[in-house]
Amino acid sequence: MVASMLSLSAPPFLSRCPLRSASCFSHGRIDFSKHRWGARRLLVLPVKCLSSEPSQDAESEAETTTPASSSSSSSNLTYKWYVGLGAIGFVETTYLTYLKLTNSDAFCPIGGGTCGNILNSDYAVVFGVPLPLIGMAAYGLVASLGLQLTRKNLPFGMDESNGRLILLGSTTSMAAASAYFLYLLGTKFSGVSCSYCLMSALLSFSLFFITLKEFRLEEIQKVVGLQLCIASLVFVTLNTSYRASLPISSSLVEVDLPYFSTEITTTSSPFALSLAKHLHSIGAKMYGAFWCSHCLEQKQMFGLEAAKLLDYVECFPDGFRKGTAMNKACSDAGIEGFPMWVINGQALSGEQELLELARASGLKYDNSSQLT
Repeated sequence: MVASMLSLSAPPFLSRCPLRSASCFSHGRIDFSKHRWGARRLLVLPVKCLSSEPSQDAESEAETTTPASSSSSSSNLTYKWYVGLGAIGFVETTYLTYLKLTNSDAFCPIGGGTCGNILNSDYAVVFGVPLPLIGMAAYGLVASLGLQLTRKNLPFGMDESNGRLILLGSTTSMAAASAYFLYLLGTKFSGVSCSYCLMSALLSFSLFFITLKEFRLEEIQKVVGLQLCIASLVFVTLNTSYRASLPISSSLVEVDLPYFSTEITTTSSPFALSLAKHLHSIGAKMYGAFWCSHCLEQKQMFGLEAAKLLDYVECFPDGFRKGTAMNKACSDAGIEGFPMWVINGQALSGEQELLELARASGLKYDNSSQLT
């Protein structure tokens, strides 16, 4: 009788792991088969091999995801800066637009009343459009685009790259305009302080440098030509506008006159004194300029004593230079030349005889004594 023999075997390929640095584990199963010589017990060990290292695809995906999420977070922060700075500029220019359209005095925390002088000057208008209104539109565009880019919800089906290009063009034009205005402030308004002008320039330059930081060097090199064209267009537009709108007198274009007082050398007659008192009592006003020779001659007619009784309004109390605006009282009265009298709502332009002023004001007089 042949004794049964027990053999335990495993296929040779199961003893190897096909992957490097892999961990092998098995699940056992016993299979019995009949043989004419006896029973053979076969233990089959199915082997699975698992890699102990992360796959290359997983590594590359992780490496790609981390910088992308970091870049997205940085872009969102930049867009929020657009919203914040743009909103501040929008509020400032809205206030200045209101002052310009209502012809109101500007509150100037630094520099006294010089902010109003600049706001009412010829340089505060570009082709008939108030400059603060243009700034309000520019700051509003930047703030709204920044908000929409933060929400990834751009209008007209624009993608993010187009939105960023619009921001680049807008901030480039704003920075170019601010540089031009700072040049004017230093050359045409020397010695004048304008806190609103400086604040707007700071906001514009900040938005411009934030935009440059957002673009990579390779992207900037591609669009630097576009930026130069935008800046040049801004300079040409502003220069053309200011050349077209000359100050009040073309003969004073390049004149810089500091304010000076004039001396009256004549003595007042009784009629001149009475007329001056009467004009003062009815609220009549004489508008003039310190450099106007006809204004001085008009005062000479009244004489020293009577001239002191007149309600005289100096339209350029801080001197005259290119771009200087008239005093608000003069601009409100619609002064077009000097001197100008406003008597009982009637405007009289030019130098007037005392008798004419007496008739316009309703002063009673006769030809013999000139006064009753």
